[in-house]
Amino acid sequence: MTKAVCTTAAVTGISSMATRPVLAQLAAAYADETGCRVSLVSVGGVDAARRVQAGEPFDFVVLASDAIARLAADGHIDAGSHVELARSGIAVAVAAGAARPDIGTEAGVRDAILRAGRIGYSTGPSGVHLNRLFVRWGIADAIAPRVVRAPPGVPVGALIASGEVDLGFQQLSELMHVPGIEVVGMLPDAIQAVTLFAAAVCRTAGDRAAVARFLAYMASPKADRVKREHGMELV
Repeated sequence: MTKAVCTTAAVTGISSMATRPVLAQLAAAYADETGCRVSLVSVGGVDAARRVQAGEPFDFVVLASDAIARLAADGHIDAGSHVELARSGIAVAVAAGAARPDIGTEAGVRDAILRAGRIGYSTGPSGVHLNRLFVRWGIADAIAPRVVRAPPGVPVGALIASGEVDLGFQQLSELMHVPGIEVVGMLPDAIQAVTLFAAAVCRTAGDRAAVARFLAYMASPKADRVKREHGMELV
């Protein structure tokens, strides 16, 4: 890629925590290739959407596609700039060295939850999905005293590693590189929920052409290897 003439000090973006490692690596690679810097802020997805809605001066946002759609409907982003980036499924993790439960079937996951001490999940799409499963299985009330909901921006893996949680659920990309834990595997297909992550140009963007170039880079084959390294599926 030919180094571009950057008309701004840096392209600025905000994302949910699920894509933080991927975006950080892609931003560094993009800067090396083009000379154009990308500055990123990663927070809980709900907080990221709120900050875009409040008009904070970000050039782009990366969130689950349904959150991007809501921001577009309210006029906070340029709907025509929407690009799909990657998909990510929900994984299950325990502390390093702990017994690994059988999660090969829906019944196995349900039993593992019922036997676990403390169960952790996030405030993001994976947590919403787990809550629905608990209700569907009729165990929500029974396990409520043992459920630990990670605060926005706090990885479930960190709670597992610290001993605050015994069995944790979150996007694979957020669990796979956390020290002190082991990923048992993915939720089985029957109860899996795959989140599609997308990016879009914010209404507050400055140099829209520069932002569009970075979004195109993130959606290009050049980004595929990095996405796979972080447990994400290509779109």
